[in-house]
Amino acid sequence: MSDQDSQYKQAGVNIDAGNEVVQKIKAALRSTFTADVLSDVGTFGGLFDASALKTMQAPVLVSSTDGVGTKTKVAARVGRWDTVGADLVNHCINDILVQGARPLFFNDYVAAAKIQPDVIAAVVIGMTNACKEAGIALIGGETAEMPGVYEPGEIDIAGTIIGVVERGKVITGKSITVGDVLIALPSSGLHTNGFSLARKVLDGADWNAPHKSLNGVSIGDTLLAVHRSYLHDVDKLWAAGIETRGLAHITGGGIVENLPRIFKHGITGRIKRGSWEILPIFRLIQREGDVRDAEMYRVFNMGIGMIVVIPAEQREKALEICPQAKHVGLIIEGSGGVQIV
Repeated sequence: MSDQDSQYKQAGVNIDAGNEVVQKIKAALRSTFTADVLSDVGTFGGLFDASALKTMQAPVLVSSTDGVGTKTKVAARVGRWDTVGADLVNHCINDILVQGARPLFFNDYVAAAKIQPDVIAAVVIGMTNACKEAGIALIGGETAEMPGVYEPGEIDIAGTIIGVVERGKVITGKSITVGDVLIALPSSGLHTNGFSLARKVLDGADWNAPHKSLNGVSIGDTLLAVHRSYLHDVDKLWAAGIETRGLAHITGGGIVENLPRIFKHGITGRIKRGSWEILPIFRLIQREGDVRDAEMYRVFNMGIGMIVVIPAEQREKALEICPQAKHVGLIIEGSGGVQIV
């Protein structure tokens, strides 16, 4: 019996569509493979040669799993699926980067009520582009058709990344001390957090037309701006000998909840308002939704995607290495938390 006539398809699952996705993404997946990848597309598990870890003194594997939340609903509304895959990879890279790890390989999960091969392929190719930019392999994944679990037209994506760091170079934040400075690396927009509030506030607007408040860019394109990876920026700091005593990826919870995650007892971060650019999209959301400052800083990154904590004497050198970075604050005595003054 052909899949076209099968009862399984009548129940909502199209095996042929899944196979079509694999054919569309095969070349893109293989383009991410490094010399360490020992398996091919379609195997039950991805094989990665870990022999290189033997050259390390005490390798520590670091893993993280994440998704892009309701940013997929923005992609569905705008009809663009080429960015959310890259969002996912870059988010995961940043999450292990803050502990000093460099990524090795990535696995993905894509699920929908109904598989649309061109849409799924666009999502996965976005992932492969981000993987190639980071020099890592996408060695495995799952594409699931799940009618009844997901609403028609909805897509869910998640991914897991594995990286490695020398045990003696794990960044924990324990060396952060009073007087250290906070260097902010800019975000490209909302990244992958705060979209439920953004969609609610901006729901009645035209998302496809150029918007004056966004420098002529549409709301849809602005919301879909790709989550930045900070791997290359941080690599440059490390290569120059900048002592990164702490790194905080500014995701859900904003600056006020993510920065304290790397603090030991007895210190507080003081952030100076106006020391970096708050992107126009955040001002638009706050104005249209009449959102209080406190909530904006707790929901959104407000234009800061990563905060690097370094010794004060290395500030000028760090800013020279990363010209887009801004000195936004310092570490003071306190009982934890963040002061935005």
